[in-house]
Amino acid sequence: MATSLGLALNRDGVSDPAPATIGSYLIERLYSLGVEHVFGIPGDYILSLYKMLEASPIQLVGMTREDNAGFAADAYARLHGLGCVAVTYCVGGLSCCNSIAGAYAEKSPVIVLGGAPGLSERARNPLLHHRVKGFETQFDVFEKITVASAVLDDPLLAFNEIDRVLEAALRYKRPVYLEIPRDQVQARQVGPHRTPVGLPPSDPDTLREALDETEAMLTAARRPMILADVEIHRFGLQDELIALAEETGMPVATTILGKSVVSEGHPQFAGVYEGAMGRDEVTECVEAADCLLMLGCFMTDINLGIFTAKLDPSRCIDATSEDLRIRHHHYRDVRLDDFIRGLRERRLKLSRAPIPPRVDPFARPWVAEKGAKVTSSRLFARINQMLHDKMTVIADIGDSLFGAVDLSMHRRTEFVSPAYYTSMGFAVPAAVGAGMASPGSRVLVIVGDGAFQMTGMELSTIVRQGLNPIVIVMNNHGYTTERFLLDGSFNDIHDWKFHKVPEVLGAGLGLEVRTEDELDAALRTALANTATFSLLNVHLDPFDRSPALARLAQRLSKQV
Repeated sequence: MATSLGLALNRDGVSDPAPATIGSYLIERLYSLGVEHVFGIPGDYILSLYKMLEASPIQLVGMTREDNAGFAADAYARLHGLGCVAVTYCVGGLSCCNSIAGAYAEKSPVIVLGGAPGLSERARNPLLHHRVKGFETQFDVFEKITVASAVLDDPLLAFNEIDRVLEAALRYKRPVYLEIPRDQVQARQVGPHRTPVGLPPSDPDTLREALDETEAMLTAARRPMILADVEIHRFGLQDELIALAEETGMPVATTILGKSVVSEGHPQFAGVYEGAMGRDEVTECVEAADCLLMLGCFMTDINLGIFTAKLDPSRCIDATSEDLRIRHHHYRDVRLDDFIRGLRERRLKLSRAPIPPRVDPFARPWVAEKGAKVTSSRLFARINQMLHDKMTVIADIGDSLFGAVDLSMHRRTEFVSPAYYTSMGFAVPAAVGAGMASPGSRVLVIVGDGAFQMTGMELSTIVRQGLNPIVIVMNNHGYTTERFLLDGSFNDIHDWKFHKVPEVLGAGLGLEVRTEDELDAALRTALANTATFSLLNVHLDPFDRSPALARLAQRLSKQV
């Protein structure tokens, strides 16, 4: 049979050597794994691969900066399953290290394709452009922030190395790195190659014993409960999670990083758990559970309310893709998906824990008070009113994130934020990736003025790609989160006329907002504008903040 790029495979899944090159096989594998878009910026060391990508079914998405390409690929991976960024040697690769580090921290499987000087160019150790220290510098850096990496410099090994590295991205849901010397892109396969057979299953004996102990704990509990987090997103286990909750009656809470892992309108959704930063009824419900089934959880400082969470390990079953801990026992080689499905197959009969009544901070109907200055809490109340089930929310760092925690997500996996690594500037470039990954969803970006000044001009790519996000700039004239930690002139930034940005780009709709009636009118206008992006410059007091940010700042200020 023939694949879409002309790579011939025999009936045993072994490729014939003649037609395959390193570049064509790499692109074929990417496409077969569902990668339909590659983000990046061209450069001479990766141009030959770009030319092959251009001729393939995969769409190249040119960005304005390499770190933004990494953010876009990260968001794409969160919504689509796998993301990919392709950059040139060192000046391109090292530029996107921060965004790839964030993807590693938050388990987002981004494939980094890095161009490099050809092997034939390296004779006598020349000082080629873009080089830093040795030729291996770029590889050495990415090796530290990816779960697997390889240099495709030997046709005898390259095909197996591609498979090994891509399988690691699928298994661990973290970034991987493939470096391609430019004179190896067209290097041909020199022997038969067998395509991979898939991820290894769980060890059956270990899985059985883990399920036995879990069943015993859950059935003995009077108030069992589920705490779900980011790995349910990454491994596509939302359906399994909901089925387990419905079959057992267990309430489900999520963390900030896992927000929208289930629809927040589901009757068994108990709220977002944030330790002492969160709402009292959610905190009490989670911490009072006598058996807490933690599925795919990251125990980060933000997820745990700056370590104010009170979770007793002796009452916890902590299952992730990398480890399974039941009380103080550890089980190895148990896949998260096998564990959840195994629990469902047990048809557990459990005590029904009460689900706390959810306190809606936005329950009062929002009506604009004419002439009243917009505040953070009123802004988020109005945003919550406009959300619908075909909208994806991307929140940048700071009060953009903390204020957004209270928003009600109507469907699963519609809330995206770097809530652990917390790198400012994520949201606008992430809107490119989200728009490509979910073309049927309207993207709503919530970003601070400081974060927008870092990466907001990626709106240029949004225009070029014909995307139509609504971008709300919370313009509080500086780094407000830091003001509450330690104030100083270093938290001030230059005030941009953000609503004038569309004039620079020659496209888009810009709206300036100072009062509640202006906010109401601007959001209605932005929703109706489906042809291009809308940017709202929402002026806020420099010391205004959401209740969640106030609680966070109070706790962090003691550590600064």
